[in-house]
This record gives sequence, C-alpha cells and structure tokens, in this order.
Amino acid sequence: MNAPSGLNARDMKAAQRLMIVDCDIHPIQSSPADLKPFLASRWLEHLAVYGPHVRQGLSERIMWPRMMANGQRADAYPAGGGPPGSDYELMRRQHLDPNGVEHGMLIALSKGGMEERNQDFAAALMSAVNDWQKECWVAKDKRLHAGIVIVADDAASAVKEIERRASDGAFSQIIMAPRSMEPLGRRRYWPVFEAAQAANMPICLHPAAVPGGAPSTGAGWPTYYMQEHFTFSTASESQATSLVMEGVFEQFPRLKIAMVEAGFSWAPTLSWRMDRIFERMRGEVPHLKRKPSEYMREHFWFATQPIEEPENPEDLLQIFEWIGWDRIMFSSDYPHWDFDDPRFAIRVRMSEEQRRKLFRDNARALYNLS
Repeated sequence: MNAPSGLNARDMKAAQRLMIVDCDIHPIQSSPADLKPFLASRWLEHLAVYGPHVRQGLSERIMWPRMMANGQRADAYPAGGGPPGSDYELMRRQHLDPNGVEHGMLIALSKGGMEERNQDFAAALMSAVNDWQKECWVAKDKRLHAGIVIVADDAASAVKEIERRASDGAFSQIIMAPRSMEPLGRRRYWPVFEAAQAANMPICLHPAAVPGGAPSTGAGWPTYYMQEHFTFSTASESQATSLVMEGVFEQFPRLKIAMVEAGFSWAPTLSWRMDRIFERMRGEVPHLKRKPSEYMREHFWFATQPIEEPENPEDLLQIFEWIGWDRIMFSSDYPHWDFDDPRFAIRVRMSEEQRRKLFRDNARALYNLS
C-alpha cells in the first residue's frame, strides 16, 4: 500500500502497517435537503405538506448528555458546517487514510425510511438514501461500500430494492433494523431472506433509533440511557433466537447475518441455552435438523464495536475461540464518540494469522471483496 499523502510520519507508518476492513462507518446527511435530489416531485410535495409520520413520538429527540453532539465525536465536525460523518474529505483525513482502511462498509444514519409509517413514502426514502450513498460517497472513494437500506416490514418493496441494487458493485450488503414489528424469523420476512440469498449478499443487523413503535425492552421503556444501550445486544439476541428457532437457516442455507454494533459476548451463552432447551423440546421444532449452536456458528458474523472489556482482557480469547476466529470482524463505529481506533481497540494476544482474520480477511470473505 502506498501511504496516503498529507500524513505526518507517525500516521504514514500506521497506514503502511495496518490494512483493515472497517465494518461500521456512518455517513450522515448534512441536512434533510441532501435527499431531495433523489426524491420524485410527488414525494417532495408530500414532505413539504405533511412531513414525516414516524413510528413513535420521541423518535426525533436525542438523549442528553450521551447524545450531546448527536452522539458524535466533537472533533469530527466539518469546518464548513454539518454534522460529523457528513463530509467525505474530513472522514478520509481523519479515519480512512491514517487508519489504513482498505475497505469501509457504510451504514447510513439519518432518514432512510425505517422510521416512516407511510409505507409508500418509506419506500421512496429507502431508494433515495441508497442513491445518495452511491452518488455522494461510493463515487468519491472506491474503498467505500454502500449497504442497501430496506424497509423490511414492507417485504415487497424491500425485495424490489434488493433486486434493483444487487448487481450494482457500489453495494455489498443489506441493512436491516433488529428492532422490527415482529421477530425476524416470522415468515413475513422470508421473501427478504430469499432475495438476499439469491443476491449472495449478507444481511447486516444494525441497531436503529426507532424500535418499531414498541418499547426497546420487554419490560417497557428504560429510565436511563445506560439501560437503553444494553438493548442493542438484547434486541440482537432476540432476533438471533427467532432466526434460528423459526427455521430460517434450514429454508435459506446460504444466508449470512452480520451482527454490527451489538456486542458479541452473548453469543456463546445464548447458544448454550438454546441447545439446552432444544434437548428437551425439539418436538416443537421438527424443522430444525441440527442444534441451535450449529446454526449460530455457521450463519452469524460479529463486529467488534462496542467490544466487551472484561477486567482480564484475555477472557475475550475464550469468546473468540467459541464464536470462531473466522467470524469476528473489526468495526470502528466512526464518527461516534465511542469510536474504536484499530491501533488500540483490541488488547488481547493474537497470532498474526488471527489478527489478519479479525482486522481484514474475515470481512473480505464475507463481503466478497477483491
């Protein structure tokens, strides 16, 4: 790799040493107007007259102080205005070049249709945000790969969008929210999985701001953001359980799921518990031909950020071993305030082969990157 221009000696050395695939980079619209060039006049008029109709009343509000600066790095604000993540040149100088990002998987934030109740308008927003990613990000840097944002609760429009984008080299995965109207294993979502398998594209489950209009926990709305943050993992656990138990992987044996920004230490214990229950109640799920843990190991990949940090960092090695060194992928969550710098994020002893798999090779294989 040639070191990017404009870097100091320290950053040039780091760029030459590290070649990574970052599985969680967030491009953000500088304002809602960014999507207007990609919306038909019918929807521009709808937006001006009626505005959005979101799933729950507080979805447009942000939590303070955790969400001060909208949850972003204070040093990532572009000099010309706009929120962090809205300026490609700043992203390139601040993250892509100095951290040796060979490939960056984009997971678009802000309006993308997932939070909109009007399903026709949601489909228009979904298509617009995908056009915006391609034109305003991927076209500027071949290292960046867009994710096909879909509104999974409208399976027909989601499948149409996947089929439209699947052959477009700008896109490498399909983005779904783990907080859905129903558990994702339900058959209303199976057309989406069929389309994903046909396209040979992984599905990325990444926490979305709006939990389908329902509370973010089974016990209701949490009091503190510290509680809310844990729901990123619990929602993903629930979806993993649903996908396994409802036979999605028997129906779609080549389907691949990337769990991003949901942690990963829960995967072994969830698998053990499902196996234990399966031993006693397998008669209820005759469609499952193998133990739940086998589906978990075969069909799920996990991104590192936010990485669990036990008192003894070496304890993570046991989790990596169970999940599999070929199923862990690095993610930075740029430009959020809890961004993980690839040079310092994972402080456990790894062989060079393990390090290459975690930081680069596993994601290259999953996303079919050349």
